[in-house]
Amino acid sequence: MNHHLAQRKIDIDTRLVTAGAVLTVAGTVVACTGMVIAAGALLAAGRRMVRAMDVPPSQQAAQQWRRAKEASMAGLQAWQSAADAANGSPAR
Repeated sequence: MNHHLAQRKIDIDTRLVTAGAVLTVAGTVVACTGMVIAAGALLAAGRRMVRAMDVPPSQQAAQQWRRAKEASMAGLQAWQSAADAANGSPAR
């Protein structure tokens, strides 16, 4: 039985394995380099866009937040007024 196991060998061509590993590493390096270049280009474009804005994004966000809070309060007051009117209570 051991005689049959000793005859089973895996014949691996190490040159092909080495070539595959080298190509994989080279491809990874090229892909990572491409991603870094693309990310740099996108960041630069984003910075240019922000610099060209009349109102900075932080101020735009603050304005929108303020508007949303005001709209929410107006909606709440309208809902309470409608509920009071439906119940026959005087308006606030």
